[in-house]
Amino acid sequence: MQTNLFPSLRIVLVETSHPGNIGATARAMKNMGVANLVLVSPKRFPDEVADFRAVSAIDVLQQAIVVTSVEEAVKDCHLVIGTSARDRRIPWPMLDPKSCSEKVVQESSNNHNIAILCGREDTGLSNQELQQCHFHVNIPTGKAYSSLNLAMAVQIICYEILQTSLDRTPEQVWDFDFASSAEMEHFYKHLEETLTQLKFHDPTNPKRLMNRLRRLFSRVRPDKMELSILRGILSAINPVDRH
Repeated sequence: MQTNLFPSLRIVLVETSHPGNIGATARAMKNMGVANLVLVSPKRFPDEVADFRAVSAIDVLQQAIVVTSVEEAVKDCHLVIGTSARDRRIPWPMLDPKSCSEKVVQESSNNHNIAILCGREDTGLSNQELQQCHFHVNIPTGKAYSSLNLAMAVQIICYEILQTSLDRTPEQVWDFDFASSAEMEHFYKHLEETLTQLKFHDPTNPKRLMNRLRRLFSRVRPDKMELSILRGILSAINPVDRH
């Protein structure tokens, strides 16, 4: 029986403090046919508490990948979605679990790598980490108590993904893959250097310019050919080694 229904999808937990939450998340994932778990600098892992809470999802823990940064966790991803419960000074494209699942299922059908980022139990994802996401996803809750356990949040999102996949109809296939997270980071660096050279951008007084440009391109989501065109335009002004 196939246990990984979504091989291009990974759940990324960032600096999880309690190993029990890692184990419970693994169990929630396996319940919904999701098997790829990436851990960014977990406080304690591997750990017998995580194994105990995982119950029959030990295999998810055993194949989990541990990395030291969010950049490393998502560098080959074409779609990155971050969980967020907070309003931001610069609003970001926001999804609910249902619309999130629709994007994930559509992208996975084209074998695009997808990451869903889940932050620290107490503070969530940092602003910098959220700016590496194309979309943010928020789970609606009652106003009296809006805090969700990490594994509960993951299970809600994975449940919606599974249900959407069961009801899915074929989507149009794009001609080029979307640019990966690493490719976009190289582009942002090149863009900032070029805007600084043109004296359009002052790094000492940025006024959130690069944050807003990140939001713009995250919303548009250039494919590899479109990004190559943009890099070519920048290189005509500011030649650099292309990554």
